Amino acid sequence: MIPRCHRLLAVSMLVALAALRTAPVAAHPAPFSYVDLRVGSQAIDAAVALHIFDLGHDLGVEPAERFLDPAFAASRQDDLVALITSRLPLSADGRVLTATVERVEPLPDRQSVRVTLRYAVTTLPGSVAIAGTMFPYDPEHQTFINVYEGDALAQAIIDGGRERYEYFTGTIQGRRAVVSTFLPAGIQHILIGPDHILFLAGLLLLGGTWRRLALIVTGFTAAHSVTLTLAALNLVRPPMSLVEPAIALSIIYVGADNLLKRDGRDMRAWIASGFGLIHGFGFAGILREMDLPARALGWSLFSFNVGVELGQLLIVAVLASIIALIHSRSEVFGRRLVLVGSVAVMGAGAFWFVERVMFPGAM
Repeated sequence: MIPRCHRLLAVSMLVALAALRTAPVAAHPAPFSYVDLRVGSQAIDAAVALHIFDLGHDLGVEPAERFLDPAFAASRQDDLVALITSRLPLSADGRVLTATVERVEPLPDRQSVRVTLRYAVTTLPGSVAIAGTMFPYDPEHQTFINVYEGDALAQAIIDGGRERYEYFTGTIQGRRAVVSTFLPAGIQHILIGPDHILFLAGLLLLGGTWRRLALIVTGFTAAHSVTLTLAALNLVRPPMSLVEPAIALSIIYVGADNLLKRDGRDMRAWIASGFGLIHGFGFAGILREMDLPARALGWSLFSFNVGVELGQLLIVAVLASIIALIHSRSEVFGRRLVLVGSVAVMGAGAFWFVERVMFPGAM
């Protein structure tokens, strides 16, 4: 039997915990906003539902229940529209749209106010983007977004961790918008990815014919394209805590391989293909953060891959030309370049490996 005093203590603790858990709920019963967008060829219609608690806080209205009075809500129409359009600006094909108000109506059963807006467009846009934070004062606040285009529905959430959502329409303009978004992203990612660049540089240090270098780059591209696609489709998704150190190890291996005697055998194309599979998972980590459009998944993957390839070709053209010039001018300088460059590659790879294993949050 449990002593009576212990039972009373346990009950008291449960009551206290319940009070602590319900206090925030009572203070803020629903930290959510809802946006419905209907995309058409002449207009984008938006219905935005905002909780009266948030409106009362940001517009200085007490008690917040006054917003449930239709006359009062109508009297604050301009403030409501200004709040929405400034916090959640809507753009089509990169152009910020101007809203006209259609209706303001209280929703007593949801303790909310719904504002219906219309954004005029001259044609069905290729992309529609909504960005911002509806109620910045509340770090837990989330805005749920539904985008309707005919029978198609896309859904997203924006909050403090993700403040922008872009929807691509199922049109030729939409596909062009996908390409113009993901192709530059692929170029940018390879150019600002020092580990990928150093891996390629290590493969190029020994020089060789342009045909040999083309085989190396093609092997790397084909391999990382396979795993990038598999990971982006969530078919294979190894943890980045393993992928990132593995990429660092691949850099160390390339540097060490350059220093080994091969008896005339050049295995760099095979090395590029093998380790390219690992690097593809690294590319996919960035691609997933970009929120791939479900309706244009193939185009986004293709565009990103082409962008990465273009960036690689730019890097290879510059590095290979410099390395070829050094090898052609002096055999001694060429050997020194291989030695010093390979040691530097190994050192950088070792540093990244230790950092990514011991301090993963610093990546």
